[in-house]
Amino acid sequence: MITQDRIQAELKNTLNETNFPGLGERQQGKVRESYLQKDRRVIITTDRVSAFDCIIGTIPFKGQVLNQLAAFWFNLTKDLVPNHVISIPDPNVMVVHECEQLPLEFIVRGYITGVTKTSAWYNYERGVRYFCGNTLPEGMKKDQKLACPILTPTTKHEKHDRPISREEAIQEGLIDAATFDAAAEICFKLFDAGVKHAAAQGLILVDTKYELGRLNGNLVVSDEVHTPDSSRYWFADTYEELFKAGQDQRKIDKEYVREWLVSQGFRGDGIPPALTEEVRLEAARRYIQAYEQVTGQEFKIVDEPVASRITENLRKAGCLK
Repeated sequence: MITQDRIQAELKNTLNETNFPGLGERQQGKVRESYLQKDRRVIITTDRVSAFDCIIGTIPFKGQVLNQLAAFWFNLTKDLVPNHVISIPDPNVMVVHECEQLPLEFIVRGYITGVTKTSAWYNYERGVRYFCGNTLPEGMKKDQKLACPILTPTTKHEKHDRPISREEAIQEGLIDAATFDAAAEICFKLFDAGVKHAAAQGLILVDTKYELGRLNGNLVVSDEVHTPDSSRYWFADTYEELFKAGQDQRKIDKEYVREWLVSQGFRGDGIPPALTEEVRLEAARRYIQAYEQVTGQEFKIVDEPVASRITENLRKAGCLK
C-alpha cells in the first residue's frame, strides 16, 4: 500500500513535461506528449491534470495511473474492438500505431450528471431537453440513470469542446454518416463491456469519452479507455441511498478536481486557481484507488525518478538511441 507520506514526497517530483530530441517530432497535448516516428507514435503520459480545457497543475503518479489503466482496458477489450497499441515499454509510455484521428470525441453516458459546460446535467439544469440529438424527458434529477446509454459527441481542435449531434456533425462536414455510425457502434460495445467489468468490481461506469482513428482503412480505438480522466466512476453500493437523499455520489475520478475548481468560481474562463497541496494529495489518492479498484491489482511504483526511468526504458525498447 502506498502511504500518504510517499505520495507527499512525490509532490515536487511530478512529471510536468518531457524533452527527448532523438525520439521523433514532439507534439504536446494537455496531458500527453507524443513523438512521431514514421508510422508509429511514442506517447508519454505526464502528471499534468486538465479541466475545463485548461492545464491546472500536476498530480503525483497520475501519468502512471492513466497509462497503466489505459493499457489494462486496451488489453481487456482487444478481442472486442481493435486498438492502436503496439507496446508498453514503461509505466508512463505507450507505443502506438499512427492513426488518422476522427475530428470528434464520442461520449457515452449512462447517467445524467456533470459540472462542465458540455455535460448532460449542466445543460439539462439550464432547460436543454434535446442534447446532442437525444431527447431527454422532463423531471430528471442529477445523477439519475438514463433509460439507456446515449451518445453525446463533442468537437475537437477548438478552443473549447462543443456538444454536437450526429446530424450537425455530418452537416458541418466533420464526418460522414457511415463513419459516424460505425464509430458509435464501437463506442457502445466498449461502454457495455466497461459497465459489466466495473460492476464486477463494485463500481458504476457512469460515462466515458472515446477517441477513434483509422488504421489501414479500419476504425480503431485510440488515446485512452475508461481512465479516471476520460470516465466517471461511482461506488455501486451507495448509489441508491445517496441518489434518493439528493447527495453527491462517492466517486474516484477527475470530477473531484473539477468540483473543487467550481467551488473556487472557475469553469474555464480566466486564470485557474492553483491546486492546493491538499487537493493534489487527495486527487492522487483517488487516482491510485481507481487503478486498484478497477483492475483488482496493487498499484506499484519504482522509487527511481520518473524521468530517468522513462529514458532508460525507452533505450531498452530501442525507441531512443
